[in-house]
Amino acid sequence: MKWSKLQFVRFVIAGGVAAAANFGSRFLFSLWVPFEWAVVFAYVVGMIVAFSLMRAFVFNAGRQRYAPQAVMFTVVNLLALAQTLAVSVILIRWILPRMGVVEGAEAIAHLIGVLVPVVTSYFGHLWFTFNPGRARAAGR
Repeated sequence: MKWSKLQFVRFVIAGGVAAAANFGSRFLFSLWVPFEWAVVFAYVVGMIVAFSLMRAFVFNAGRQRYAPQAVMFTVVNLLALAQTLAVSVILIRWILPRMGVVEGAEAIAHLIGVLVPVVTSYFGHLWFTFNPGRARAAGR
């Protein structure tokens, strides 16, 4: 499956909506759990939103089987979660304090962490999650 500029723009828009759900829900989760867990829980919220939008509006994959897509979407997003969590924690624990950033440090760290995997996630979903050729090759 080849990439297109229009599809990437739709991916960024849908991803922006999902990222907003991710980012916003982290503030709620932070009321009850430590920062690292709040980032993980918020990421799950973002994944649910992203899967729905990506399947319907970005990759037009509604006619493909749901379960294999959901599994591959989760795998790709677990890798992206690792990127998000690593960047967020590195920023909040080491980089931002050394820069003297205290006010809003968690929000800044999390926002940057959410933005990091945009490109890697796009190609992961294009080539693996929503690629009908891959699904046919795998016998699905």
